[in-house]
Amino acid sequence: MLPEIDVGPLTLQSFGLIFALAFVGCGLMAGRRLIELGKPVDWAYEAVFAALVGGLVGARLHWIAEHWSEVEGDLLGGIFSGSGLVFFGGLAGGAAGVLLWAWRRDFLGLELLDLGAPAIALGYAIGRIGCQISGDGDYGTASDLPWAMAYPDGTVPTTEEVHPTPIYETLAMGVVAWGLWRLRGRLAPGLLLALYMVAAGAERALVELIRRNEAVVAGMTQPQLTALAMLVAGVTWLALAARRGPLRLRAAP
Repeated sequence: MLPEIDVGPLTLQSFGLIFALAFVGCGLMAGRRLIELGKPVDWAYEAVFAALVGGLVGARLHWIAEHWSEVEGDLLGGIFSGSGLVFFGGLAGGAAGVLLWAWRRDFLGLELLDLGAPAIALGYAIGRIGCQISGDGDYGTASDLPWAMAYPDGTVPTTEEVHPTPIYETLAMGVVAWGLWRLRGRLAPGLLLALYMVAAGAERALVELIRRNEAVVAGMTQPQLTALAMLVAGVTWLALAARRGPLRLRAAP
């Protein structure tokens, strides 16, 4: 594990570096697609910046809502603390930021949704590398599988061998990102996002079975409930689209 990297007098957080790399990856993918759509490539940088700001705010607010009892006496300290980012809160906040940007650029529509789907999946896959390197506690339950590992030097250390769930998620969402990218322009508008919702919801719901989060309702964790809602919404979207017409375009552009 390498939570911190010393560069001369500077101490860099490995998670922060990978977090930044995730947004760079999203921007490069979005830029490539914007060129294919005949849009300015600079829009990719603008959209990524909007997603970054909105995502940080959303992730932080989600964490505060989940840990209100811990921050109630020091709300400002909780807001500006360096810890506590929740993916689903970041996803919602980032989406709000991008929608606001798209409204200003007159780019609201299904093309925007399809543009974001593979980029979000790629960003998530890269981001989980940061969780693995920093050992930030996102690992799973105890395991005796050959690839189980301990995180003795992590930000949230453990000497017990556990499921390296960040690795599982990086591999799974990396495949999802690749698949969505390959399908760009081949499905009816908007359906790339619907497929992302199904894949990402299923992935998170399954990985939560071996994560260390506490159950809140019917033996399920809060992220698991959110993931299942995303999965159901994506399946419903695809089912309604299938009733209206073919899901796949007759010819890929």
